[in-house]
Amino acid sequence: MGDGVSENWRKAGWAGAAIGVIAAGAAAGVAVERLTVGRGMRVKARLALDAVGDYGSLRGTEGTTRAEDATELYYEVDELPDDGKKRRLRRNAGPAATVVFCHGYCLSQDSWHFQRAALRGVVRSVYWDQRSHGRSARGLAQADGEAVTIEQLGRDLKAVIDAAAPEGPLVLVGHSMGGMTIMALAEQFPELVRDRVLGVALVGTSSGGLGEVTYGLPLPAAGLSAVRRVLPGVLKALGSQVELVEKGRRATADLFAGMIKRYSFGSRDVDPAVARFAERLIEATPIDVVAEFYPAFQIHDKSAALQRFADIPVTVIAGDTDMITPPEHSEAIKAVLPSAELTILESAGHLVMLEYPETVTALLSELLVRAGAVAAPTNVGGHGRSTAGSTAQPGT
Repeated sequence: MGDGVSENWRKAGWAGAAIGVIAAGAAAGVAVERLTVGRGMRVKARLALDAVGDYGSLRGTEGTTRAEDATELYYEVDELPDDGKKRRLRRNAGPAATVVFCHGYCLSQDSWHFQRAALRGVVRSVYWDQRSHGRSARGLAQADGEAVTIEQLGRDLKAVIDAAAPEGPLVLVGHSMGGMTIMALAEQFPELVRDRVLGVALVGTSSGGLGEVTYGLPLPAAGLSAVRRVLPGVLKALGSQVELVEKGRRATADLFAGMIKRYSFGSRDVDPAVARFAERLIEATPIDVVAEFYPAFQIHDKSAALQRFADIPVTVIAGDTDMITPPEHSEAIKAVLPSAELTILESAGHLVMLEYPETVTALLSELLVRAGAVAAPTNVGGHGRSTAGSTAQPGT
């Protein structure tokens, strides 16, 4: 082999070693499972879990808008019922507040299933799919070779707001990449925040420094540095072999599911149907989209943009075992915004809104009251709970 080819394989080896370490815990569980459960039964179990509950089935009034590069962005609106609109008119309250939900990397608007179920009829809400995710189209700029940026996602959010909530007060809710998208919106459109945004919720997200996250890998600093250097290139190479990689992903579904559970949830007893729902959301994201978005997080820095939220109610929520956006990143947001309400949930991972939905919905409901978007907290009841009925006690 030539030197260039050898170097590429060496770099791929580094990334492969890192991915192997990530998967080690999951692989052990899969190996034990395979000793006792046949593959056919595991497939049947996944199909059975897919049929449990109605996770991801909620739909609203559909709409589309165009981003600046003409990419079609898909959104849905859950309107207030007529009696709610009439009550507001009798009070001369003006337009109802709209809550805009922004999902994370490799997810879709359906990741807000529990919050959506609880808040229907309580407040006007908009749920949208980020470019190349869910029902939105693949980014046209990316098809032309342009890199994804968090700034571009902020402008995408502005396009959705212009189409789905062109007037009236707003509350912005973002998980992970969705929180970063909100920060990018504030950085580029400060007047929108000043004039219309009543409150912000930042869930399992970061304002910067993601290049230092170890993802729970027990590697020395030099090894982590090497992995960060080569992983974007390896992902890009994998993204150029979509069919082959997706076939491999399907063939190793058990290991893939174990990795998703390890990196999504912190509790051991997470509802299996919820874990399977998270797996379906993530596995729906093609590997080339994964590759396109990853480099943007390594250079993401929106700490200064947080100041746009200094004068409005802000709720920050994190899981104490989150290995994707560790709780220290939420604490850093709190340090910039001292008046923000920070809640770190015990035994919770990255997908905290799915793992402890009732707690997250209650915190969002409290934000809506503090921001003046609703008159009183909603009773989330069973709508904010998974079938396992899991709850969490807030930490610090």
